[in-house]
Amino acid sequence: MSDPFDDIHSGRLVAEAREGDNAAALSVGELSQKLKRMVEGEFGHVRLRGEISGYKRAASGHAYLCLKDADAVIDAVMWRGAAGLVPFVPQDGIEVIATGKLTTYPGRSKYQIVIERMELAGEGALMALFERLKAQLKGEGLFDRPEPAWPFAPRTIGVVTSPTGAVIRDILHRLADRFPSHVLVWPVKVQGQGAAQEVAAAVRGFDAMPADGPVRRPDLVIVARGGGSIEDLWAFNEEAVVRAVADCSIPIISAVGHETDTTLCDFAADRRAPTPTAAAEMAVPVRADLAHHVATLSLRTERCARRYHERGGERLTALVRVLPKRDQLLGPQRQRADDAAARLDRAMERRVATARGVLDRAGGALRPAVLEQRLARASDRLAGLDRLLQSVHPEKPLARGYAWIEGRVSGKVVGSAAGARAAGSLKLHFADGTVDARVERAGGKSYAGDPPEQPDLF
Repeated sequence: MSDPFDDIHSGRLVAEAREGDNAAALSVGELSQKLKRMVEGEFGHVRLRGEISGYKRAASGHAYLCLKDADAVIDAVMWRGAAGLVPFVPQDGIEVIATGKLTTYPGRSKYQIVIERMELAGEGALMALFERLKAQLKGEGLFDRPEPAWPFAPRTIGVVTSPTGAVIRDILHRLADRFPSHVLVWPVKVQGQGAAQEVAAAVRGFDAMPADGPVRRPDLVIVARGGGSIEDLWAFNEEAVVRAVADCSIPIISAVGHETDTTLCDFAADRRAPTPTAAAEMAVPVRADLAHHVATLSLRTERCARRYHERGGERLTALVRVLPKRDQLLGPQRQRADDAAARLDRAMERRVATARGVLDRAGGALRPAVLEQRLARASDRLAGLDRLLQSVHPEKPLARGYAWIEGRVSGKVVGSAAGARAAGSLKLHFADGTVDARVERAGGKSYAGDPPEQPDLF
């Protein structure tokens, strides 16, 4: 007897159920499993084209969304492994082509597609996503950052590209022809799954290199890739790459694709080159042109110096012709020198004659008799001065009964009665010593020596 569920699509199961009440009752789970096997067996893998709606990424890494068109909606799920392989960031409103297995979800009585691979539905969908990302990132100001100081001749150039493609060979060859520089290559994938993450990590890695590290930090960075379709270049439209380029503090050139190719990386970079080869030409000057320019400047400098030298010689020659001759300039001075020499000779003769007369007179005054007379006269004058000194000595009158009075406090000589009364205490100097005295102002009495114990009352 055949399983009635094998013929569900022909309607026989419904007919048999209506014939009588002896049909076997199925559980909801059995019916769901039968339906699941039928759907999976009938359709297997399918490719669906539709617009993403309600996209969300669970904490587990699985993605849940709906695919819709103008007529219907179907639920979809991507397990974590498949969701991580999507080459773009799914967003609502993007038209995609999803490849997967049609199945049912018994827990909600829904049919759904388990997506194994997802791609954008043609160039139009990619351009729509491109314009949406461009407007979003431009609104954040990522395309308006000020250009840093551009190096004229960078010593080290960092290149982010594939190490095996023709791009790196073209860049190195062009740099060697124009201006040989030290090149640091950060190898990355430039297409496919994970390419955007590697390019963003390379740009941030160059930017994070220390200026004084063992490897010299690049003075300029080139992000390069050869030409291709918009799908091939999509890694350089990813938000991670654009933000890494916009945040880079090192001057950066975007050289992705050919002249007609445009990526969001071009807008975020400081400069855009139409090709990787053009990026190398933009990065460095032409050494031969610099050498020629330096040689030209050297020749011009030499010519200027020679011209100034020639003009200076001409001016000097002209000045020499108008300058007076040496004899004309020195003649009067020579004559004055001769006159001064003659006057000097005569003056010396007069000085010598005068000195000789002084010497003769001094020699005559030095005779012994004259000296004795002069010494005798000098002795007489000295004796007279000594007698005068003895007569005017202040202590000389003390021997004849006089006294010398001075104030005891001030130590100054008192020469009047008013001065004695003003001093109060006196010191009397006699020939054989001194005596202290005090002046009584009331009656005018005074005592020599110590006053009595009971002074008189006046």
